[in-house]
Amino acid sequence: MDTRTRLRTLIDQRRGVLVPGAFNALSARIAEDLGFEALYLTGAGITNMHLALPDQGFVGLHEVAEHTARARDAVALPLIVDADTGFGNALNVRQTVRTLERAGADAIQLEDQVNPKRCGHFNGKAIVSATEMVGKVKAAVDARADQKLLIMARTDACAVEGFDAAVERAQRYAEAGADILFVEAPQTAELLQALPGRLAQPQLVNLVIGGRTPILGAEELGRLGFSIVLYANAALQGAVHGMQRALGALRRDGRLDEGPADSAVVASFAERQRLVGKPALDALEARYADPG
Repeated sequence: MDTRTRLRTLIDQRRGVLVPGAFNALSARIAEDLGFEALYLTGAGITNMHLALPDQGFVGLHEVAEHTARARDAVALPLIVDADTGFGNALNVRQTVRTLERAGADAIQLEDQVNPKRCGHFNGKAIVSATEMVGKVKAAVDARADQKLLIMARTDACAVEGFDAAVERAQRYAEAGADILFVEAPQTAELLQALPGRLAQPQLVNLVIGGRTPILGAEELGRLGFSIVLYANAALQGAVHGMQRALGALRRDGRLDEGPADSAVVASFAERQRLVGKPALDALEARYADPG
């Protein structure tokens, strides 16, 4: 089964499948190695990790496409790609979808914020009209060459116009052709729990550690009917914490060894090589070596 068909199957099951965010090819490989069923390429993670800037629209289409292609080459999991606002108007969205589809995306997420966007859990968000976003969704649907490519429509209207307006917007985006809906940052458990009953289309819920949406378990969210339970920044925040621990120990002690696996602050040299596929490349090198 190809990755787009697999993603559609996961979406239709509505069982709250856990999906972590990846910010580069290695984080995608680690998630696959741990047994996750799909991945989300996070714009916030790319911005934070590669530019050391906040999630406020500092990356563009070609950077996202490059990271998409690298992740696609590294893993065989379905890949959901965060395309922010589509990087412009409906015509820009058309180009964004065409570019990311060629790069290997299986689903493309678009949101209704003004450009440049802000993280969904920041203050000061502003949104375009629902009519403008409907045009973008229609452009995205028309632009895909493969009808199995999924279009996800996100609304940030909860923070600007309120929960009911966000639900109304999401419904309009579904009618425009969006395959998956994403109502960002409902701020109470009651609002979060109400979403599956308000919208018939499959939905993603984004649980930001330290963010505005209450954290509920994936099992409960699956019972409610959510298709995807996204932890977009768990790997990012874990990586930051790990780097702080490792470099803090090095700065404090003046040396750093692998140590016992149960107490080590760094992955072993052997584990690092396994994750980047060195044994397989060694085997290929031997296979292609000159026998003479």
